[in-house]
Amino acid sequence: MQQVIYWMPGMAASSKIFERIQLDENLYQSYFLEWDLPLENESLRGYAARMCEKIMHPNPILIGVSFGGILVQEMAKVIPTSQVIIISSVKCNQELPPPMQLAKKTKVHKLLPTGIFTNLSVLTKFAFGDYVKQRVKLYEIYLARKEKVYLDWAIDQVVNWDREVPDSNIIHIHGDKDEVFPAKYLLPYKQIKGGTHLMILNRFRWFNENLPKILNSNPLP
Repeated sequence: MQQVIYWMPGMAASSKIFERIQLDENLYQSYFLEWDLPLENESLRGYAARMCEKIMHPNPILIGVSFGGILVQEMAKVIPTSQVIIISSVKCNQELPPPMQLAKKTKVHKLLPTGIFTNLSVLTKFAFGDYVKQRVKLYEIYLARKEKVYLDWAIDQVVNWDREVPDSNIIHIHGDKDEVFPAKYLLPYKQIKGGTHLMILNRFRWFNENLPKILNSNPLP
């Protein structure tokens, strides 16, 4: 019997970020979720409930990356799931790095010029160095939601996430070189050595090899 997986990409990203993840189609049936624009004054809990309306199977596996990992944890409060896996994400607000903790108190994140992302050609002009330019190219390919209203909302939801205690059943996969959610602030997790915040893209071979072991609840080496 096939296991059903629903995949949620990271903040503003499209499900194209999963295009190199290849699981045995005889064992796993994958469905890919996309970000909708939030409703006016919509809470993360309300957004998660609305996203759950897209789930057409009982007890699915939910896999989320970054902010998508936060979202699938909220979705799991709404519907029964057989497994929840988060990648390059956090399990509770205690794991947010100090700058995000500070932003919650000062509201400084509301001053971010998120409108710049509506025109990535403008952003490219400010990208110095091949590494940064390469990352901009990745954003051009994989970024789906560039609207300021979405970005402002998404950043605010991360900074103000109210989960204080992690769910012990969450499976957390994280790179020790993650620059967005540094590993030193995390509670126990499965480490990918050298993995960055973009490892779903550049470490896809690790996921293709090891995800089936995780999905079958076998211990990883």
